[in-house]
Amino acid sequence: MPIYEYTCSSCGEEFEELVLGGQKEIRCPKCNSSQTQKKMSAFAMKSGARFVGTGKKASGGCSGCTSTSCSTCGG
Repeated sequence: MPIYEYTCSSCGEEFEELVLGGQKEIRCPKCNSSQTQKKMSAFAMKSGARFVGTGKKASGGCSGCTSTSCSTCGG
């Protein structure tokens, strides 16, 4: 199941959403607006010490992070 990146047009929040097959409306987790836009993003997966598709080194940050630019773990 794909995870997509979105931006809310109402409040500017950027977030990720796991999109299930029949899910049509994506709502902002901050303001609950349905005025969201899917962002363009590149495919990446972690393989050893590198992110395949980006060439970036994997950080030693948190292991629960699904983002390549997490502000919590500094990835």
